[in-house]
Amino acid sequence: MLTFLFNRLAQALVVMFVISLVAFAIQDNLGDPLREMVGQGVSEAQREVLRNQLGLNDPFMIKYSRFLTNAMHGDWGTSFIFKKPALDIILGKLVATLELVFAATFWIILISIPAGVYCAIKPRGIGSKLIMGISTIGISVPVFLTAILLMYVFSIELGWLPSYGRGETVNLLGWESGLFTIDGLKHLLLPSIALSSIMLPLFIRLVRAEMLEALSSEYVKFAWAKGLDKNKVWFRHALKNTMLPLITVGGVQIGSMVAYTILTETVFQWPGTGFLFLEAITRVDTPLITAYVIFVGLVFVVTNTLVDLLYGLINPTVKLTSKGG
Repeated sequence: MLTFLFNRLAQALVVMFVISLVAFAIQDNLGDPLREMVGQGVSEAQREVLRNQLGLNDPFMIKYSRFLTNAMHGDWGTSFIFKKPALDIILGKLVATLELVFAATFWIILISIPAGVYCAIKPRGIGSKLIMGISTIGISVPVFLTAILLMYVFSIELGWLPSYGRGETVNLLGWESGLFTIDGLKHLLLPSIALSSIMLPLFIRLVRAEMLEALSSEYVKFAWAKGLDKNKVWFRHALKNTMLPLITVGGVQIGSMVAYTILTETVFQWPGTGFLFLEAITRVDTPLITAYVIFVGLVFVVTNTLVDLLYGLINPTVKLTSKGG
């Protein structure tokens, strides 16, 4: 276990180094941040002074080494637009994004497991064909189109749910959350359903495929031969063994939804990190853009490591490390 953690830490450092390098390599091509910071009346000489003060004219390696040095001390740069530490701004918006991901995960688990199991148990049934057909359409439809459709039907036409914003929030132990208010839950419903549509078809198909494989295995055939009740065979023997690959793929995919919220948050004007990232790009806030890209990369790395650890704990027969490497 210690060897695995050490190896993953070394890999994480390499990955984060590459991500930070790529983020810095592209930031110079995003435009001039002074365009948003100063008005048209500022002369070119004054702009040049500001560029020197902000370090925008420094060579790439000097800017990059300066960032790495500051990052080791917890300083990921200061936003040009908000005049605050970039990491503090991201963490301030992260709660809203995590709420959205949490709600989307709830819908994915609630729908995909029963639907996938049903499609595996009755593969030729009309319901199974209908579910698989809908999941095929779900894979093909982009999330922003799903979001716009939900908004049009339930907000504009029916007027049942709000179409934008986060709604009323309450402070719970320093956490401003909308999960504990009726208005907050109403605002969360449509964005979470739209976001879940990205992963839901994948999870339904994954559960179905793994369940079908489990039902054709020898231990399930032996359970049938023993005369066990069908519910025990389906849910205690077959379904239990589909959870391992589901945790592996699901953990990584759900962790990646932190980055996938950009379009959903934009359509619903949800004040999370994705909406913040687009605003930073529009206003050429390069420190905030760089900090966001590195932060999302860190989320991926941490999620992958936790999934591997959890997989090893659930299935003791899986070895995280081997003598060969």
